[in-house]
Amino acid sequence: MLGYVTIGTNNIEQARAFYGALLAELGMKELFDNERLYFFGDNPQGPFVVVGGPYDKQAASVGNGMMVALKCADNAKIDAMHAKALELGATDEGAPGERVPNMFYGAYIRDLDGNKICFYKMG
Repeated sequence: MLGYVTIGTNNIEQARAFYGALLAELGMKELFDNERLYFFGDNPQGPFVVVGGPYDKQAASVGNGMMVALKCADNAKIDAMHAKALELGATDEGAPGERVPNMFYGAYIRDLDGNKICFYKMG
């Protein structure tokens, strides 16, 4: 079971605003922070999407091959999440659509720091 995923940023206020608005579409909100990491979820017990700067205080960078996938209830929610992310300044990395017939529907974006995010549904 996944506990949390951390997404690095070099502009915490911008990232908090972006993920606050985007994750609200999935019923998540900022639950708590430690002044470096900001935890978003729908339950204080997790799982969480965490946004913040690296522990070593070096610049955050995008991991090649690293992607966060956020599960959505249906295709309409995936379409809406993709559109909301683009509205908030994300870039398109793959329009919503069926990737594996009758099995996987997804959409991909790059957040304001260039991190790759997928919105998806299986089945």
